[in-house]
Amino acid sequence: MTDPRFPGANIISIHGKTPKIHDTAFIAPGSTIIGDVEIGAGSSIWYNCVVRADVFTIRIGERSNVQDGSVLHCDPPRPGDEEGSPLIIGDDVLIGHMAMVHGCTIHNRGFVGLGAIAMNKSVIGSDAMLAAGAMLTERKIMGERELWAGRPAKRLKELGEGAIMGMKVGTAHYAENAKHHAEAVRKAME
Repeated sequence: MTDPRFPGANIISIHGKTPKIHDTAFIAPGSTIIGDVEIGAGSSIWYNCVVRADVFTIRIGERSNVQDGSVLHCDPPRPGDEEGSPLIIGDDVLIGHMAMVHGCTIHNRGFVGLGAIAMNKSVIGSDAMLAAGAMLTERKIMGERELWAGRPAKRLKELGEGAIMGMKVGTAHYAENAKHHAEAVRKAME
């Protein structure tokens, strides 16, 4: 289905679940949002992302951004895993281009680098950074303000104030830039 608020994006209901997207969110053309998804105020899903909650839930907080080409999914409850693996993304989260984020939890102000992978039941703590290209395997837990890198990812160090400030600047940049893109898309679709 098309949603006039988000021209060029695919918003798809499945299994009786329709995505709930805040009016102030930006959903870029070419993106596909499916099923039991909630996206908060000021958040942005950039060009050609897939956010697929056909089997369980995906929740994205406020002012978070999912950059171009990223894929977000989850796993349902099943025997031996009654909790399932919902995807929970907090507020002010940065998810870099071409990331794969699957059934994990990313706390407020967490960062997922370009091309990184976060797998089921893994956790990225507040103000923590999963480096570009890293793979956070199932059930690994990153503490607050930690930098993890590698495949599989391992803790490298605690992040300093400069890195934390850099992530905050990045979040503010994407929130503002999304407004400009939303306007440009509206004009292009007229």
